[in-house]
Amino acid sequence: MLVCEYDPAWPDRFASLAARVQAALRDLVLRVEHVGSTAVAGLAAKPVIDLDVVVARADVAEAIRRLADIGYVHEGDGGIAGRESFRWPPGEARHHLYLLSASADELLRHLAFRDVLRADVGLRDRYAALKRSLATQFPNDRAAYTEGKSAFITETLKTLGR
Repeated sequence: MLVCEYDPAWPDRFASLAARVQAALRDLVLRVEHVGSTAVAGLAAKPVIDLDVVVARADVAEAIRRLADIGYVHEGDGGIAGRESFRWPPGEARHHLYLLSASADELLRHLAFRDVLRADVGLRDRYAALKRSLATQFPNDRAAYTEGKSAFITETLKTLGR
């Protein structure tokens, strides 16, 4: 598990990925949000960009088709209702792409957590310390690493009423 210091190139990597997705989805895309740890300046993170692609609920099936046209592999909702997950196209740098409607609970959770970390440096730094500790404790166990962050995320969102 690689957790590294914040890289100021991450926003540009996001912008490049988002532009490609927007070009493919054209009129379907409402917006593309940079979420996850790489979206928070100064936060240590795994060097994997997370994109939440927002479309109208009625356009999800067509958006899935158009994303397939540019190499994304639809992997279903992964057990999270209202969120469609995709594997990045072959030959591209690893990144996570999620397709959601504007009212999806998971989108609202992603944005709330990102925004509170951007606004609260102390919280951001506590989260970074937790991530580093988990990466050391579970260097080859992604599931344990992710589970280890869950309580922190849940408690943080609870304080925001999410």
